[in-house]
Amino acid sequence: MIDSIRRDEPFRKGQTALLLVDMQRIWLEPGLDPHHPERGPDHHFYKSVREQAIPNCERLLEAARSHGVEPLHTIIQSLTRDGRDRSLDHKLTPIHVSPDLPEGLPPANLAPEGDEILIPKTSSGVFNSTNIDYLLRNLGIRYLIVAGVLTDQCVDMTVRDAADRGFLVTCVTDACATITPERQANALAAFGGYCHLADTETVVAKIKAMEGWT
Repeated sequence: MIDSIRRDEPFRKGQTALLLVDMQRIWLEPGLDPHHPERGPDHHFYKSVREQAIPNCERLLEAARSHGVEPLHTIIQSLTRDGRDRSLDHKLTPIHVSPDLPEGLPPANLAPEGDEILIPKTSSGVFNSTNIDYLLRNLGIRYLIVAGVLTDQCVDMTVRDAADRGFLVTCVTDACATITPERQANALAAFGGYCHLADTETVVAKIKAMEGWT
């Protein structure tokens, strides 16, 4: 029966989730990331986020909310104010977003609505430092749509780890962003073997075409 399974097969209502990775103000708005103050609004990353990733994440959220896809959000956020619970890698980098830092939350246009699940993580890989695998299985999810930042770091790990755990993953290529165009292209080429790569228009169309919807 494995021969009948494809990474690009149609999504199914009640079995599909959208996961936005690290779409939080501290990374998306110029001047808020304390470790990269030199990156101004015209930096490639902020331009691609502003002009492409954020608008496409908005489109994905709208489609998900309207057509029975479970929206999930994960952000980098320590459980403690001093970050003592962080992974060793985040301590060494250093990456620390205090739980009481307002800019650590998603912007209003990408924020969870209603009872949508927001999952704080303290490592690059959401499957390594949270109970998301348990949550997805409780929700009955088989198809996982992934978008967010950075393409070659946290998005990459999310895609690979989800694939290893048996989810059918779609990465929305134009709803992700990273520091340079070269890094974006290299990342998609590197982890494309673990997922279906598709643009926002294609993924929104697949969401709208799910069984039971017209």
